[in-house]
Amino acid sequence: MKYPIALVAVVSLFIVNSTPGAEADPKQFPTLQAIPQPYHQASFQRDALEIARYHFSPTLRRPFVYPLIGPSNRPLTRMGHPHDPESHSHHNSVWISHNDVNGMSFWDDRGKGRIVHQRIEEYEDQGETSWITTLNNWLDEASNKPLLQERRRTTVRLLPNNEFWLIIDLQLESKQPTTLGKTPFGLVGVRMAKTIGVNDGGGSIRNSENQSGEKDTLWQRAKWLDYSGPITPTTTEGITLMDHPKNPNHPTFFHTRADGWMGASLTYDAPRTILPAKPLTLRYALWVHAGKPSMVEMNKKWGEFAQMKINPPRTTPQY
Repeated sequence: MKYPIALVAVVSLFIVNSTPGAEADPKQFPTLQAIPQPYHQASFQRDALEIARYHFSPTLRRPFVYPLIGPSNRPLTRMGHPHDPESHSHHNSVWISHNDVNGMSFWDDRGKGRIVHQRIEEYEDQGETSWITTLNNWLDEASNKPLLQERRRTTVRLLPNNEFWLIIDLQLESKQPTTLGKTPFGLVGVRMAKTIGVNDGGGSIRNSENQSGEKDTLWQRAKWLDYSGPITPTTTEGITLMDHPKNPNHPTFFHTRADGWMGASLTYDAPRTILPAKPLTLRYALWVHAGKPSMVEMNKKWGEFAQMKINPPRTTPQY
């Protein structure tokens, strides 16, 4: 039996495209990848070298990022206070928590609240930007009931000279009115490496208002706060913690200490209530940088962050 030439061509094309192993052209190999690891961890790797790791085991009291690797390939953060590790065991490098959620503390390791990972919703690599989106419940351990549900996107975006952004997008929602009480402890905490601290290594604290040192930056409003100091005998590096202009209390109050600590205090001035169907969305950034940038450089970087376009995490409640 003879078939029309056009029909033979269509059938042949279908067979070629359906052959096992026939695939579309691969995407360009990404410089940066977010790679799943054992024991509920995700590694952000630039050219196969880790620069950050997200820890999210359900057995933890809260998820956190450790380490955060600077341009000279050394950690710029640490776990715990260098001189008081027991009572400050909750200082988990870079972390999110709050000291008063309807009167319950999620801040330290003795509180009755725990931020518990539920699931990974997304891994995404886009060349020089990668992220992981996670769903967490802020649980009352006594009742095992969530006070808040948190969707978090942790993004790394590469910059020249081995610098990078760590960007944290948060969406907090609740089925009932839930109040974040007036307290300086929460939402973002950063425990710097020991040598970067003012007391231990001779580091420096500066903010966007041209103030410096613990005395002048503590409880002051600012767009950003920088902690820089020695990471080797001859090398200075640091982290600039930035508050986004769309955050509700911008410019935020900063909690600073000469022992190597900085944090952005969402509710230093007043409590904030999250109402049903009205999620609280927040964005913070950490600029991981070489040297001790000038005021001009840090203001320029904050301007870049303020204009940065990153899609927020999905908004569908998943209680």
